[in-house]
Amino acid sequence: MGCRIVEMSQDPRKEQFAYFRSLANPYVGVTVELDVTELAAWSGQTGTSFFLAVLYAAVRAANSVPELRRRIRGEQVVEYDCCPSSHTVALPDGTYCYCRLWADAPFAEFLPYASAEQERAKYAPSLEEGDAESPFFLSCVPWFSYTALTQPTPSPADSNPRITWGRYQKRGDRLLLPVTLLANHALADGIHLARFYARLEEEVRLLAAGTSL
Repeated sequence: MGCRIVEMSQDPRKEQFAYFRSLANPYVGVTVELDVTELAAWSGQTGTSFFLAVLYAAVRAANSVPELRRRIRGEQVVEYDCCPSSHTVALPDGTYCYCRLWADAPFAEFLPYASAEQERAKYAPSLEEGDAESPFFLSCVPWFSYTALTQPTPSPADSNPRITWGRYQKRGDRLLLPVTLLANHALADGIHLARFYARLEEEVRLLAAGTSL
């Protein structure tokens, strides 16, 4: 997992970086309804975990946007070549632990690996992040759908993007899934969030068509 230093003094967003970094709450977030009609049908027909399919698509979409791979490290900004996910895994007592996954392999290889890692995490539950700088933080609230979401953030602010989704709901003949992306505005703007959602739609389409297998 390599990374490089980004010289923000030479970056086109140097003024935005300086301004938003000075704010007490520098985060920018949006919730978008993602059409998962074909993905849900494919998941049901093949017996594939819908959750892991969405996670896989979301991590690959986030990795496709360089600004979402950037992290503030002290006085520097670094850009990772590829970032893993750190996602919540439900435990029998109603709490959760964290599980870290890489989504850089074809989905057919990712699926058994991810399932095994989730089971391993359940038997060694921990809220310790280890390397907390590089991951995307992912979580799911499958009990309800929603139109907006407020997420807990630390102070001082970190720079890990947070991706959350809820339960899909039927509207007409389509199934819509609320997906929230929260990022540090010092590193990403609305256009970068839009690129994430555009790529997420494409990754979901490829999965539903069996192309990512």
